[in-house]
Amino acid sequence: MGRAMPPDAATPTPADHDSWATLKRFLPYLWPRENPVLRRRIVTAVLLVLLAKATTLTLPYAYKYAVDAMSTPGNEAAMVALSLVLAYALGRFGGVAFDNLRNMAFERVGQDATRQLAEDVFARLHRLSLRFHLSRRTGEVTKTIERGTKSIDSMLYFLLFNIAPTIIELVVVGVIFYINFGWELVAATGATVVTYIAVTRWITEWRTKLRRQMNELDGRALDRAVDSLLNYETVKYFGAESREEARYASAARAYADAAVKSENSLALLNMTQALITNALMAGAMAFTVWGWSKGQLTVGDLVFVNTYLMQLFRPLDMLGWVYRTIRQGLIDMAEMFRLMDTAVEVADVPGAPAILIRNPMVAFEDVTFGYDPDRTILHGLSFEVPAGSRTAIVGPSGAGKSTIARLLFRFYDPKGGRILIDGQDISQVTQESLRAQIGIVPQDSVLFNDTIGYNIAYGREGATEADVVEAARGAAILPFIERLPKGFETEVGERGLKLSGGEKQRVAIARTLVKNPPILLLDEATSALDTGTEQAILQTLRRVSEHRTTLSIAHRLSTIADADEILVMDQGRIVERGNHTALLAHGELYAEMWARQATESDADAAA
Repeated sequence: MGRAMPPDAATPTPADHDSWATLKRFLPYLWPRENPVLRRRIVTAVLLVLLAKATTLTLPYAYKYAVDAMSTPGNEAAMVALSLVLAYALGRFGGVAFDNLRNMAFERVGQDATRQLAEDVFARLHRLSLRFHLSRRTGEVTKTIERGTKSIDSMLYFLLFNIAPTIIELVVVGVIFYINFGWELVAATGATVVTYIAVTRWITEWRTKLRRQMNELDGRALDRAVDSLLNYETVKYFGAESREEARYASAARAYADAAVKSENSLALLNMTQALITNALMAGAMAFTVWGWSKGQLTVGDLVFVNTYLMQLFRPLDMLGWVYRTIRQGLIDMAEMFRLMDTAVEVADVPGAPAILIRNPMVAFEDVTFGYDPDRTILHGLSFEVPAGSRTAIVGPSGAGKSTIARLLFRFYDPKGGRILIDGQDISQVTQESLRAQIGIVPQDSVLFNDTIGYNIAYGREGATEADVVEAARGAAILPFIERLPKGFETEVGERGLKLSGGEKQRVAIARTLVKNPPILLLDEATSALDTGTEQAILQTLRRVSEHRTTLSIAHRLSTIADADEILVMDQGRIVERGNHTALLAHGELYAEMWARQATESDADAAA
């Protein structure tokens, strides 16, 4: 696990992703071809947007004519003004109603798009190779997914219900101003909006860099916190609480400094935007007052201009935030899509059939493999495990024993040679069917943070309660479970930490019994246990492995002395093979290892 892996790509920046390509890739989630109901909801939402905008754009006319009517004395004018005021109030309510009906129509679309994309990312992560998951930190990956999926809903809302309606409103207001006041006010409004957008974009790009740096530091702080808590016991063993606190505090301080810079830049953006918009407001209203003084405009025109500019500035005031949200959302989505685009190192060949096993024989034929191109771990490895037999693989650390298990499960593909099960090349069959035929009891049996019953039943989808009870009995853990107050409903804790090592191993054995595979892989299944527990587990494993093809990877030779054949590995090659008696008589590496372990056992007994 400590071997070097290919470096990860750098965190995406605004310069190294295509915003249009990201949007184009997301559109199928927004406009699902197979779901006409959602498409109708989108059309309804767009129509409601247009109705809301049309209502809003007519309100200043009602306001203007109401004020002008009030300038003329008389009951008739008062009734006209009253009617227009009521129409204005009704129009404002209509605008709010249309907006909220639009949100109600679109909410299902946004949530479905977010859900579907999140499901696709999650499924993709499970298809990626072991190399990817060993080289990436879980905290960083989950943060990338969280930011990417959370950005979708807000980004959709702003694109469809803020940017697009604002553009429509800007064009219509320009036409209205031209008809009522001439080109001067249109030019001033256009120049102000262009300046506003340019300045907002420039400051927001600068803020995006600060935001990206803040996200990176946030992810680093989270990763350090998660890593420290997952290794809680190790921290306690070495009295390293203060070190862990200092590491986390360093990351938290760096994040806080970045957050301060980001918030200060937001204040600068808000003040700059307010200066630009209020300068136009002052100029436009002064222009109207000047026209009124010349007798060319009415008092209502002042209200008319003021109302339109206030309506126009309301979405523009949010432009910096909207632009930053969309920009950051595109970056987060691009990073998530980049995660989805990570090459699948181990993939099924097109049209691969399911493996069909009648005679569960395992064979390695001249297998060559290395985690890195410049370092080969296995050198032309060849051996057979006959159906129904027990074969053990032993050797010093680094000999390549555990690599064999990973290749058999097809977490990696060999660089050369073939691995066969019942004469079928495992690289030519589906991974799902292959892994369904192999059970494993690993050295460290990691359990889900759920009940004992759930963890045992996890061995096979659809396992019944009777299957779980029978498997627990076969793994010799049923008496222990029955003594527990909650029985099979007992929570095991994160990674199974509420259980002892022997109890975890028995749950792992029961889980494999539920799976009921024809091939059993024991990857140093007892090396982490004490001698007494080890002997009890070994008896269970021997009983479980009967009538199955069993491949045992072992460090303690005493645990595999009764194997039908023992393969002795050294530096990625098989240097000896035979049964226990023959290998001892041979007097080479196996005999040397046996003698060393026997001496260590005698020393432990004497101590």
